[in-house]
Amino acid sequence: MTTPLVVPDASVLLKWALQSTEEEDRDRALTLRDSWLAGGCRILVPSLWAYEVGNVLGLKQPKLARALMETLLAYRLEEAAAEDLYPRALEMMSQLKVTLYDAAYHAAALEKGGTLVTADAAYVKRAARLGHVRHLQEWST
Repeated sequence: MTTPLVVPDASVLLKWALQSTEEEDRDRALTLRDSWLAGGCRILVPSLWAYEVGNVLGLKQPKLARALMETLLAYRLEEAAAEDLYPRALEMMSQLKVTLYDAAYHAAALEKGGTLVTADAAYVKRAARLGHVRHLQEWST
């Protein structure tokens, strides 16, 4: 049996760091993280993840952003290189009318045979026809 590949997007990764009542489904995001740490799945992210997550942390938690980023970076997440993702991500950007950032996570899932897990219900609705995408509320180990 192969270990499932999961591509958590920034909306999920942020839930690993932000402790707030605004962070709906944080428990599910932490369950995903814990499953990965226990070897229950592989995690892959596009190389842009740190900048996207860092941007949000810098805006929402400016005093804690550096410490939170150091914690996330210490996980040493496996990264998919931009050169492996950008052709498909650019196609998806145009096809789905989404940002390149969102498309990059989904492209990683499609290119590497994984599943994008996101807390962005609007993205799931737009991209469901391409497959390999699940809302965080629907994800389970």
